Amino acid sequence: MAIIERILFKVPVGFVSRLKVLLYKFLGISIGKRNRFESGRCRRLSQIEIGNYNAFSHGYQLWPEDSFFEGKRIKVGDKNYFNRNLMVDACGYIEIGSYNMFGPDVYITDSNHKFGAGISPSNEPMQKGKVRIGDYCWIGAKAIILKDVELGNHCVVAAGAVVTKSFGPGSVVAGVPAKLIKTTE
Repeated sequence: MAIIERILFKVPVGFVSRLKVLLYKFLGISIGKRNRFESGRCRRLSQIEIGNYNAFSHGYQLWPEDSFFEGKRIKVGDKNYFNRNLMVDACGYIEIGSYNMFGPDVYITDSNHKFGAGISPSNEPMQKGKVRIGDYCWIGAKAIILKDVELGNHCVVAAGAVVTKSFGPGSVVAGVPAKLIKTTE
């Protein structure tokens, strides 16, 4: 029974993932070896760099700004696991290290809109920044990481947290906005 299950469910997903990687390479993505992409979307592939052995689950979106740019807007290291419905929304630059784990419905953005009296956010240019997530981090389900945040290595972001500022290595953060709960280093 296990062999039949594997043939019916795992082999087709793996085959489609390999085809998707080939298509992404053809369209300009810089990608290492043995990455898995389930159903999801990318755009401006030449602005994305992916390392080795990453897994992108169903619903991922790697979303560089839809404009011409000569460099990389999204850079992902090695051996990361991205659970369902990840959104990486890059107008400036987002860098994700290696050996990280992301829960479902995580949103990462490096930009925001201007707002205020007499300002229409949709008519204003984006305020661009950057985001950097170190190595060995654990980002909980439905966490949001906003513009100009840097998370050091071994950080833990609790489920549902909204990270609006940077935290050093070994930080455990939770809340809206996220606050330091403890450090492990």
